[in-house]
Amino acid sequence: MADISVATIGKKVKALANPLRDEGIGSGAYLEQITYLIFLKMIDEYTKPPYNRPLTIPEDCTWNTLKALSGEPLDTHYKYILNTLGKKEGILQEIFGGADSKIKKPALLKKVIAMVDSEDWVSMAADVKGAIYEELLKEYAEDTKSGAGQYFTPRALINTMVKCVKPLPNKTICDPACGTGGFLLSAYDFISNSENYKLDREQKKFLKEETFYGVEIVQDTYRLCLMNLFLHGIGDINSDNVPITRTDSLLNKPSVSYDYVLANPPFGRKSSLTFTNEEGEEESEDLVYNRSDFWTTTSNKQLNFVQHIWSSLKVDGKAAIVVPDNVLFEDGAGDVARRNLLEKTNLHTILRLPTGIFYKPGVKANVIFFDNKRPSNEWQTKSVWVYDFRTNVHFTLKQNPMTENDLSDFVTCYNPDNILNRKPTYDENHPNGRWREYNLQEIKSNDYKLDLKWMQEDDGSEDLSLKELFAMIKQKSQSISDAVKELEVLISEV
Repeated sequence: MADISVATIGKKVKALANPLRDEGIGSGAYLEQITYLIFLKMIDEYTKPPYNRPLTIPEDCTWNTLKALSGEPLDTHYKYILNTLGKKEGILQEIFGGADSKIKKPALLKKVIAMVDSEDWVSMAADVKGAIYEELLKEYAEDTKSGAGQYFTPRALINTMVKCVKPLPNKTICDPACGTGGFLLSAYDFISNSENYKLDREQKKFLKEETFYGVEIVQDTYRLCLMNLFLHGIGDINSDNVPITRTDSLLNKPSVSYDYVLANPPFGRKSSLTFTNEEGEEESEDLVYNRSDFWTTTSNKQLNFVQHIWSSLKVDGKAAIVVPDNVLFEDGAGDVARRNLLEKTNLHTILRLPTGIFYKPGVKANVIFFDNKRPSNEWQTKSVWVYDFRTNVHFTLKQNPMTENDLSDFVTCYNPDNILNRKPTYDENHPNGRWREYNLQEIKSNDYKLDLKWMQEDDGSEDLSLKELFAMIKQKSQSISDAVKELEVLISEV
């Protein structure tokens, strides 16, 4: 029944996308407007039986006042509602702050309102409305013109990371760069799955109201994340207790510690701050975070996030983070950060990811898994297990996307039930085994660098289809282009 509802309602929601695109309204703007309207409709539904909650918005901003209008009066009143609610405090300001109408034709706006009005969103099963919204977010991510893909991590990778970490009920989970909430929702699905845990009433309440915390700096993405969580049943749309905070995670030392941190922090070599100089010209300078809880001071964004995440963990907390290659081998601040991670945590696993799985082509990334430990005179990491899922692995976003099944062997090797009982697939007789253990002495001998590679790259182009070959050439071209840009930046700084 749920699948039928998703298919039926999803088609209705998407049916309006084409005429909106014809008017120059992109998927991001469309999704934003859908968010505003569904939120208004849900507030209206909560005022009726069986909920009978008091109205939380001004009477001249209600759903009924909006759907009763058409033509120019509708356009004018819609803009008035967005502007008015954006000035309110609490959750209303979080959803409507800076909101603007992107649907310029009143007739199209009327159609979207009618579509939203035809469904009862509050009583609809959370998995149904959540799935509908996720489909819209997926389209938004695939809209390369908007650049939205930078905020999205492949769902197959997210689910795999969650399977490996195996979050427990009644624990807290944070994503300090949460985007539209993919990691939080995957963890929610894992914990609420009856095949994993049988939750009692109190555990279900904790899961909905106290488990999840996130931070997102981009206003539009933050808004989409809030709505995504609400539609999946996380948090309360009528409560000012918001599970997501809009700020820069790196600005301050965490005031709360968490049991788990799952994240894919934004890529980019440096954090920068843009300002206007005395001549009225815009300039940028490297943004350095001077925090007493950091091991080292750097403008490298990923290294700062790694330090921040360690600082966010409880003494027995666990983390899984997507990081670019430079975190594994960079000297200076990178060396300091890696040594501290190896010394203060059990950095037990690295998953080397293939290219072609992110919306930005050519990205070379990894997942690092580590468990925080109590202070000790001994180094907490005894060995690091590496799974090479990059060498001789080729994916593309559309023709050959990565699936969870592709990562199933990694999950088996990782052995989430007991990471102390692992068996390598690499040895002298099997030099291309993807799963290998490096002890601490070997890592020290490698100057604490963790870009550990042993498999031989096989071009394999003769086995690729023409489409796959073109995709591989495109990825390599993009990598060369990115490297040239980084070199130009370095030269300009000399």
